[in-house]
Amino acid sequence: MNRLNGKVVLVTGGGTGIGRASALRLAAEGASVVVGNRNEAAGEETVQLITAAGGKATFLRTDVTNEQDIIALQQHALDTFGDLHCAFNNAGIEGKTASVAEDTYENWRNIFEVNVLGVWAAMKHQINHMVSNGGGSIINNASIAGLIGFPNFAAYVASKHAVLGLTKTAALEYGSKGIRVNAVSPGAIETPMLDRFTTQGQQDHMRDNMIQMHPIGRLGKSEEIASAVAWLCADESSFVLGQSITVDGGFTAI
Repeated sequence: MNRLNGKVVLVTGGGTGIGRASALRLAAEGASVVVGNRNEAAGEETVQLITAAGGKATFLRTDVTNEQDIIALQQHALDTFGDLHCAFNNAGIEGKTASVAEDTYENWRNIFEVNVLGVWAAMKHQINHMVSNGGGSIINNASIAGLIGFPNFAAYVASKHAVLGLTKTAALEYGSKGIRVNAVSPGAIETPMLDRFTTQGQQDHMRDNMIQMHPIGRLGKSEEIASAVAWLCADESSFVLGQSITVDGGFTAI
């Protein structure tokens, strides 16, 4: 299927996990993909995988806590492919686990700089371009942690609630101008981030417990989130606005 032919799509955090799987899927659907990632080797590898499969992609090292990097990535997309039709603001960190009373200012600051300010700054510049160029689709990577609470993950949970609030607000402000803003909210997905989550504090049984919390009986795969991202980029989702597409194996249905 080539439903994204002619579209230019930007992906932050495209070096691993959901970001890489989404970049690969978007390219396979015909999009020209612009990959931003803080780890240069990982981002370059994603581009190599895309081009080896016959797709079009380019990379620029990007730290989403630096607004100048965000501006440079978008300009790189325009300089390389001539436009920007869709963006997947995926870059995020999990931070450290701690109860509310034992957490640190540094942990909260680090998480919010990436997960909230990074998403807001990226959206700001994407929207400004899209308003003047016929609209587009923006997808933010939230989480089921943006829908419910998790003990000992207050900063991460708060950041993902903020992402969903940003998503809904931007959708209301710019939907009438041709810009669709939505989010994906994954459950527990087999990624390097999940590996870090489940090993903090030697929580040996955390992975098994997380599997049991998903009625489908397993953890998710990055490719399953990528499918939702590709759909939100495509014209098939043209009436979807301000939504969180929850892809969680039934986790939040309980």
